[in-house]
Amino acid sequence: MKIAIISDIKSNVYALEKFLIDATNKKVDAIVNLGDSFYGDIQPKATYDLIRKSGLINICGNEDRKILEASLEELNENPLLKSVYEDLGEEVLYWIQDLPFEKLIGEDFYIIHGTYFSDSDYLLEDENNTPRSDEEIIKLLDDIKAKFIFCSNSEKAKCIKLNSEQIVINPGSLSKENTYSILDINDEEFEVKFIKIEKS
Repeated sequence: MKIAIISDIKSNVYALEKFLIDATNKKVDAIVNLGDSFYGDIQPKATYDLIRKSGLINICGNEDRKILEASLEELNENPLLKSVYEDLGEEVLYWIQDLPFEKLIGEDFYIIHGTYFSDSDYLLEDENNTPRSDEEIIKLLDDIKAKFIFCSNSEKAKCIKLNSEQIVINPGSLSKENTYSILDINDEEFEVKFIKIEKS
């Protein structure tokens, strides 16, 4: 089974298009999108349309939540936020509102944007971008026992194995670094690859 993992599309529909072509060529079985999909100055609504068309497994990121929770004052003070909000429209905002903060798929896969306690925090690094210890990461997972943890937010592509034997994968930023990851599972063995696609 091949699972492609992406995050931080940030309205870059062109990067998303190139990723989807690449993932299709690599014959992935599922695509997981870890959020922060729309807050950017390229094409938020077109990004949404392509996400819906492509059958991704989606969760909500902190910047997706920022769009939802924007006050009238914030919209007036932030031209980019206002532009994204207006481009997406009411129907898309309702769809984003229904996205889960986290997702557990079976017993093996746990998906989250930040941490269980805050979608704005990083799971693998602290507020100073210092790598967290295994013990800190496990504590932030709040007793989740899944073998594979998919996280993002920091936009740093990374894979680590915890002393709990859990594998944590951050695919990096699709929009900023044009990176994503593939988790290839074959019986009891697995391989994690980080892939860089052509710059959009």
